[in-house]
Amino acid sequence: MRIAERTQDSSQAVLLSKVPEVTLAFWIIKICATTVGETGGDALSMTLNLGYAVSTLIFLGFFAVTLAFQVGTKRFHAFLYWAVVVATTTVGTTTSDYFDRTLKLGYVKSSIIEFCAVLVVLAIWHFSTGRIEFEHITNRRNEIFYWVTILVSNTLGTALGDFVATTTGLGFDRGALVFGGLLALVAAAHFFTNVPKSMVFWAAYVLTRPLGATLGDALTKPHANGGLELGRIVSSLAIAAVMIVLIIVTSRRSAIVREPA
Repeated sequence: MRIAERTQDSSQAVLLSKVPEVTLAFWIIKICATTVGETGGDALSMTLNLGYAVSTLIFLGFFAVTLAFQVGTKRFHAFLYWAVVVATTTVGTTTSDYFDRTLKLGYVKSSIIEFCAVLVVLAIWHFSTGRIEFEHITNRRNEIFYWVTILVSNTLGTALGDFVATTTGLGFDRGALVFGGLLALVAAAHFFTNVPKSMVFWAAYVLTRPLGATLGDALTKPHANGGLELGRIVSSLAIAAVMIVLIIVTSRRSAIVREPA
């Protein structure tokens, strides 16, 4: 009887959680979101020539609106969730570029500052709630910490991507391979070690951002800089379309799985 009750409580927790289940599809959509965040952020700040500061303010407004709707809902909505993720990636792109280029902190200093910021947010989260969640986000406090961590980690990921691709001289394609390899190591740690799942999740979350950033730059940067020069706006729309298809497919599969027998 108790086992049945625990199973039912666990199922209800999954249904009430306001974040998606972490699967392979989740990570594919996440990489798409970070890539469109890179191309979209650059489209506003560079292609439309609004600058990093103005673009950051615009994307912060978009983030605030989508986050308000996300926090205000009582259940998980796939498109709303991923809209907030895209908002954090665009804010992360322009904010990091503002730190690196306008304030001239450079990729190393900004990466260190943002890495420390991620650690501080996670430490405060753990101190406030007793644990760091990533799958079962069912109350407002955890949800706020969840999104703040994502916002800061996406800003960090942008700086890391630029550092590896440009400062080290590896270029965008080889930079993407570096982060892909690091993600493979994190996946191996998940499957073959006893590293806490929350640590593995957030490590992967940080690393998917520079992977998406380097992929986005590889698509849009000029040929002289090692890119394909496809155009930021067109690339953003194309990747967003892929995201939408993936979200629809995964949402339908989740609905089928969750339907009572």
